[in-house]
Amino acid sequence: MRLCVCFVLLSFILCASADLSPLLRGGRFAWDAVGGAWDMFRAYQDMREANYKGADKYFHARGNYDAAQRGPGGAWAARVISDAREKWQSDMSGRGQEDTLADQEANAWGRNGGDPNRYRPAGLPSKY
Repeated sequence: MRLCVCFVLLSFILCASADLSPLLRGGRFAWDAVGGAWDMFRAYQDMREANYKGADKYFHARGNYDAAQRGPGGAWAARVISDAREKWQSDMSGRGQEDTLADQEANAWGRNGGDPNRYRPAGLPSKY
């Protein structure tokens, strides 16, 4: 009888932990996505503050890198934000297809774990 009770309790524990796992994963994904969006915003703010010619690609790569380091949710947020920004930029701002492609290359580089310093221009203050 005791063995049967232990087996039933163990089954409940395993079932409960199995049911919570997708919920916890979903919560973690959402938390990482919010953090990734914050990382992207922070990189944008730093880019505006630095106002340094030629640093655009560095801040693209850095924002995507920081966001992706949080996990799948952060990488997803970085991709969505980057794609939306580049779509707006190519449609509205008139900066050209070459600039959009270069930005997307820097975005992908950072999101895939590449060192953002690849795009760092000489003379950019070390604060960034």
